[in-house]
Amino acid sequence: MGSIFDEIKQSFKQGGTLVRLIYINLGVFLAFNILKAILFLGGIDIGFKLSQYIAVPAYFPNLASRPWTLFTYMFFHEGFIHILFNMLWLYWLGRIFLGFMTERKLLGVYIMGGISGGFLYILFYNIFPAFSEVLPSSFALGASASVLAVVFAAAAYAPNFTLNLMFIGPVRLKYIAAFMVVLDIIGIAGANAGGHIAHLGGALFGYLFIYFQKQNVDLAKPVYFFIDAFTSSPSAQRRKKMKVEYSKPKDDYEYNKMKAEQQKEIDAILDKISKGGYDSLTAEEKKTLFRMKGH
Repeated sequence: MGSIFDEIKQSFKQGGTLVRLIYINLGVFLAFNILKAILFLGGIDIGFKLSQYIAVPAYFPNLASRPWTLFTYMFFHEGFIHILFNMLWLYWLGRIFLGFMTERKLLGVYIMGGISGGFLYILFYNIFPAFSEVLPSSFALGASASVLAVVFAAAAYAPNFTLNLMFIGPVRLKYIAAFMVVLDIIGIAGANAGGHIAHLGGALFGYLFIYFQKQNVDLAKPVYFFIDAFTSSPSAQRRKKMKVEYSKPKDDYEYNKMKAEQQKEIDAILDKISKGGYDSLTAEEKKTLFRMKGH
């Protein structure tokens, strides 16, 4: 048993951001449900009360008493099917995302997408009369908004990237994203209205993230700032203060020309991936794609 935990621990350390996000979600799921089962056997059924301190409530007085839930809810699942499909989508689309963006940006999109989904859910439930009766007892949970942010970021950046879906065949990513939005809009009138609203909030952030990224504006900067502030070692902080100079284009025209050429090159590579897959790239194209991920 010890070797299993050692392997998991090693995998977590060596795995990238995508692997760690999946492990954290699975860890929270297992911890919650194991604790819930133990308490149930002891005659203490407080699963619902426990979930209230992890899931995000829509009712402002409840949210004010546990504001951390706007962050914790995106890592919390109660049902196995719920977490299974969320983690599968996160893994599949996360790998596509990492084909053109860094792991740091993946984490930023996941967290900011989850926060955006939570905000939209809270906003809708407090504004629209349809939710007035259920508002005091309503709460949301799950990584769906965060996952949709990753999905839509990938779809916005590489809309013609093709996925081979079981029983369907090759489908472009932009059509998959559009279909998911339609399902969520329709679902607002159903039993899980809050979940579908949160999905739309995450999807909106994913799209806006890529839109502003192309304007050299990173919407996930608050996440980077928070992470750097709390995880950087003193030596890393000292290195950040060191003055490093880089050569810059002479003027705005030259800079814009350079960025346009880079964007044209990366778009051509992504188009080639969508048609023939990653393995169709030459060694030089793979090197270029890897280099561009840092920009």
